[in-house]
Amino acid sequence: MEQGEKKQGGANGEEGATPAAAREPEQKLELKRLNKGEDEEDVSPAKKLRTDHSKEVATHYNTLQEVGLAARSQSRIFYMRNFNNWLKSVLIGEILEKVQGAGSRDVSVLDLGCGKGGDLLKWRRGGISHLVCADIAEVSVEQCQTRYEDMKRRSHANEKIFRAQFIAADCSKELLSEKLDDPKLMFDICSCQFVYHYSFESEQKADMMLRNACERLKPGGFFIGTTPDAYELVKRLEASDSLSFGNEVFKVSFESKGSYPLFGCQYHFNLEGVVDVPEFLVYFPLFEHMAKRYNMRLVLKQRFSEFFDEKVKKDQHRSLMMKMMALEPFPCEAGGQQATENTEQYCHAKEHCDKAGVRRPVGTLSRSEWDATSIYLVFVFQKMS
Repeated sequence: MEQGEKKQGGANGEEGATPAAAREPEQKLELKRLNKGEDEEDVSPAKKLRTDHSKEVATHYNTLQEVGLAARSQSRIFYMRNFNNWLKSVLIGEILEKVQGAGSRDVSVLDLGCGKGGDLLKWRRGGISHLVCADIAEVSVEQCQTRYEDMKRRSHANEKIFRAQFIAADCSKELLSEKLDDPKLMFDICSCQFVYHYSFESEQKADMMLRNACERLKPGGFFIGTTPDAYELVKRLEASDSLSFGNEVFKVSFESKGSYPLFGCQYHFNLEGVVDVPEFLVYFPLFEHMAKRYNMRLVLKQRFSEFFDEKVKKDQHRSLMMKMMALEPFPCEAGGQQATENTEQYCHAKEHCDKAGVRRPVGTLSRSEWDATSIYLVFVFQKMS
């Protein structure tokens, strides 16, 4: 695996282990009516009475069972989830380096949409001083707080663990600054991982989420996150013969195609055993425009495949990838099993392994997992002075 990692998906310029669909440059796709003016919006009574999906999202994540490592390792998307977690780790780590490199010693972070606390260890490793965790799912926030308390209890006597506050709130409707224990608290970083797209149900909700993310950032502070790429989703929908697309691990279903409003463009996303909720397209040029209201400028926007290709070239990131088991060894050890018995899922990896000079095993994901993770992008905004 160690030797194979360096051959995988761009670590040394070779392309064998990543499908072309996950590596192709973003195509310029004209989204019909996506950038129309607000005066052209459909304001029919049916639109005005559109269901608020916040409770549905909260209920889903509140009822999602917490499982141990043994159960997670049996998941069909075990390596994909690890890959996404590695990508977040690299993003968070590099932004923390920037903040601390600029002279900030007591780093404060807002984890907007913290879930069950999956990023707590990242903040711990980053040596931050203060963390505010906020999420719409009350049960998730409670589990996040329990994780934090366990982490403090198990820490070394001489280790200083960051202070933390936990807030259960709909961050697309409620102003977080009114709920802070310290009303004067300002943040160096706001992290919003796989969450912001829920707020694009309406302009009001998208703006409130953005306000919570950016209003209390210090000058030079960062708003970072991950979200589905609207262009990629629409491209795949338009190429489909139906109103849905996907594979054995994920499915995206739209209500219609050919017309994509700026806000409230709903689709249903299902990811095996993890996500089964309505989401909304985030038209990124509009997202970027709205962020300017809060004096934010875009400094990075990359698809996951592009971010991966760039970061995996660095030794420390490859080492972390191995530690986090973010790629699946191919071929697997004698007597072992790949994540799926469908050999066609690894044609790209086999083709790569057959090249001269490639040492086995290589690190990869199944084709379905690459296909699923390639719908996402990374973004970084910075607060102007």
